[in-house]
Amino acid sequence: MKSDRLLSILLLLQTRGRVPAAELAERLEVSTRTVYRDVESLSAAGVPVYAERGRHGGIALLPGFRTDVTGMTTDEARALFILAAQGAHTALGLDEALGSALRKVMAALPAPHRPAAELAGSRILVDPDKWMSGPRPAVDLDELHTAVFTDRRLRIRYRHSGETRLRTYTVDPYGLVAKAGTWYLVADRRGRPQLFRADRVASATLTDAPVRRRAGVGLAGVWQQLRRQVEDRPAGVRVTARIRRDRLDLAVRILGAALTGPPRTGDGEGSGNGENSGCGRDTHDTGTGKEADATGNAESDWAVIELAYPVIGAVRQLLQFGDSLEVLDPPEARRVMAEAAAALTTVYADDHPDRTTTG
Repeated sequence: MKSDRLLSILLLLQTRGRVPAAELAERLEVSTRTVYRDVESLSAAGVPVYAERGRHGGIALLPGFRTDVTGMTTDEARALFILAAQGAHTALGLDEALGSALRKVMAALPAPHRPAAELAGSRILVDPDKWMSGPRPAVDLDELHTAVFTDRRLRIRYRHSGETRLRTYTVDPYGLVAKAGTWYLVADRRGRPQLFRADRVASATLTDAPVRRRAGVGLAGVWQQLRRQVEDRPAGVRVTARIRRDRLDLAVRILGAALTGPPRTGDGEGSGNGENSGCGRDTHDTGTGKEADATGNAESDWAVIELAYPVIGAVRQLLQFGDSLEVLDPPEARRVMAEAAAALTTVYADDHPDRTTTG
């Protein structure tokens, strides 16, 4: 532990120059007295380090001193070469810089660690995009990126979901967040945190005014607050549905955000009690040892899922599963599904519709 701490002090001093002992103690989670003892150990080992006391004092290395020691362990070297968000570097225009940085790190690594780093980079790939996410709209992050790093207020023209007109806001950026392949600007608007999807920003203009962030608040804290607001949004409608077992895995992937718990499969999986998952529907014996519903389908071929939606109309999302899914409750959700299915039947009732296509 002490050797790691000494190396950390050395690298911090090389990077930062003069650093107050109290700051080193806080970073290393030790006492100031321990920091001064570590400085004495470094000096005894031949490192030209010295301490200056007083209001503007601190601990520093003699000018011009540098060490080639990286101090990296094998796991640390692997971690650097497993880059989870390669798309993020592309969006920020940092692909070439990333490649150059990794080459420099590779050259600085101790020879025994280089094979592990190269192997990790060629054997591990993390793709941040969801399955079947489709093509994404082009996103121009230049102005957003500049505002974040120059601490300037930003004026944006923004389109909210479901709207066609643009709204103009002046915001105080905290930073940019890439989540599941989508970029977000995290900012305060009128002193309150707000999330803006970068692909809905029609234009962004830097202002001459400095950013006005709330004291003691950082990007990570604001992001967590906004994320909780999205994920903990109260659901207005609870829906129970049954789905064919052979479509269950696909449904879990697609409906994951709406699911309120694990599916009940009727064989003890998810339900914990092994009861049949017919939810009170009329069943009869098929003669094969399995019960069946009114359509003749064995109840064991179905699983029950519970979902939560903000409004009743959102239940139309389930139409994509066709007759492989049936809404059981509440009755108003069944009515929405029946009305939507009837409307589709009307649209496709004509085998040869006379439609005028536009190019």
